[in-house]
Amino acid sequence: QVQLVESGGGLVQAGGSLRLSCAASGRTFSNYVMGWFRQAPGKEREFVAAISRSATSTFHADSVKGRFTISRDNAKNTVYLQMNSLKPEDTAVYYCAAKPVWKGYSNNKEYDYWGQGTQVTVSS
Repeated sequence: QVQLVESGGGLVQAGGSLRLSCAASGRTFSNYVMGWFRQAPGKEREFVAAISRSATSTFHADSVKGRFTISRDNAKNTVYLQMNSLKPEDTAVYYCAAKPVWKGYSNNKEYDYWGQGTQVTVSS
């Protein structure tokens, strides 16, 4: 089992920044691909970003490319999502998730473990 706990969400004005953190415990963190997803009210959960086990590969959704950056610190068992130039359409609950292999990194159904989510609200 892997336990994931997100933090860092909040209310921010458009154009502002937030940094989300996801702390992992349980099994060896470096054995897992980590992903960030988000879900806005009335919408399906969507992929935001993913990072490989050793951080050599990252991928960001087109909607956040150039504004958001995923990173990880395996020594601290933590994955981060730096969010800059936030827009009102970024408002959602943000979730981190873990899976053992890179294949299918953008598919939420491929992930085995999920955090409880953290709310991000961007005001216009």
